[in-house]
Amino acid sequence: MYRGRKILAVVPARGGSKGIPHKNIVEVKGKELMVYTLDAAKSSEYIDDIVVSTDDLLIEKVAVRENVRVIKRPAELAQDTSKTIDTVMHVIGNLDVQYEYLVLLQPTQPLRNSTHIDEAIRLVIDNNYPSLLSVSPVKDHPLLIRQMDTSGKLSSMLSCQSTVRRQDFPNYYVVNGAIYINRICDLTADTSLNDNLYGYEMPSEFDLDIDEEKDLVIFKAMLGIV
Repeated sequence: MYRGRKILAVVPARGGSKGIPHKNIVEVKGKELMVYTLDAAKSSEYIDDIVVSTDDLLIEKVAVRENVRVIKRPAELAQDTSKTIDTVMHVIGNLDVQYEYLVLLQPTQPLRNSTHIDEAIRLVIDNNYPSLLSVSPVKDHPLLIRQMDTSGKLSSMLSCQSTVRRQDFPNYYVVNGAIYINRICDLTADTSLNDNLYGYEMPSEFDLDIDEEKDLVIFKAMLGIV
């Protein structure tokens, strides 16, 4: 709890995945991928409770072993086309305790830690933000991004020459998917979490989303696993 605000962390972990089968419980250096996120949530100074939303028995067993509550997700909310907000609303509809803020922590972001979570929570509550998400500085600056039409002609995203110095522009950020924070009373089925209003900047070195095998290779290398 922070400044009297009761805070719930939700970890959405479905069983299906295309790039890496059962990726949420792929073992890396002695623990399942999702456990890195559960450990970060447990180490937070401010998170009161943690819920794992899953449709999968093996994921449920890992969560129970880690002493984390499970809310079973219906199959229709665990498809490739399912929206995260639908899962969030399902969790809210099954709560038996009142919380003021919901912190969504995707289990495919294992480098996000409790310091990041707590900094983001303080930012939200101290400034009375209705919503926030984590961002990282873009690797490819919009000055150098192009669109190409069917004739092969290029057009720029920004209406200026690429010779303009980058430092003359405001900073650009990308939504990294590691942390989403929302006031629960504001959430509806039409909420777009990626359009949360305020940003918490995470350093780029902590921005790793495990989606394909190459991402696992990078993660293992960062942990010193050859």
